Amino acid sequence: GAGDTGAAGSPPPTLGIGMDSCVIPLRHGGLSLVQTTDFFYPLVEDPYMMGRIACANVLSDLYAMGITECDNMLMLLSVSQKMTEEEREKIMPLLIKGFRDAAEDGGTSVTGGQTVLNPWIIVGGVATVVCQPNEFIMPDSAVPGDVLVLTKPLGTQVAVNAHQWLDNPERWNKIKLVVSKEDVELAYQEAMFSMAMLNRTAARLMHTFNAHAATDITGFGILGHAQNLAKQQHSEVSFVIHNLPIIAKMAAISKACGNRSRLLQGTSPETSGKLDKPGKEQEKCRPGFCGTSLNDL
Repeated sequence: GAGDTGAAGSPPPTLGIGMDSCVIPLRHGGLSLVQTTDFFYPLVEDPYMMGRIACANVLSDLYAMGITECDNMLMLLSVSQKMTEEEREKIMPLLIKGFRDAAEDGGTSVTGGQTVLNPWIIVGGVATVVCQPNEFIMPDSAVPGDVLVLTKPLGTQVAVNAHQWLDNPERWNKIKLVVSKEDVELAYQEAMFSMAMLNRTAARLMHTFNAHAATDITGFGILGHAQNLAKQQHSEVSFVIHNLPIIAKMAAISKACGNRSRLLQGTSPETSGKLDKPGKEQEKCRPGFCGTSLNDL
């Protein structure tokens, strides 16, 4: 991991654009600033859960570096001009509360941010931490023989879309032969709670089991982020995928829609992503979530 990086005589680790967080060496004391920002549009109907998901999505970038503590969070919020005053007064406090509660669950707090008026609701934030070298794991040390661990199932975007299609007869007619309304509701609930779940425990386990690299699976899907992670490695490696956990019935929905979601191609977006972690401890994996291996090119 990165705990060995920055030893005497070697430059401190630096990470810029292209991965989950930036790592900037500070001027004093061998410390590094690790920072990330993210925002997106509402995915679920419950504003409180949406706030929690937004916060988890920001923190996930730190957790992908094996960082378990966050020193500070800012919240970025855009309030829609199309909402009535009554809607704003009911929805926005719940969204903010969800964000703050998730931050507290992550051992940090929201100390500020920015709120603007905009045609759309947008929610996100900034997470910042100052780290010693042994507190984070650079995403570049995977080696042949490592096992990749995925911490959450794929298919969150498909589940959210399918739930919206319950009120769209044209869309629903395309998938009703492969899935029931009850299936869609269950998948939606699983996706919502999966997106709201913090990857903090997974970040701790990265240190326990000596993970060599990690990334979180978000907007570019499992394939896009795996390719990006592979490019970061010092060793010549390729990721070999055998099987992947997917929320029940989401693969069938994707097929019924002509694979428009690109779930089966590996490029379907995910939110508050799953950590993809190369490491040696195959026997510690949850069955079904260890479906890949790392081999020489």
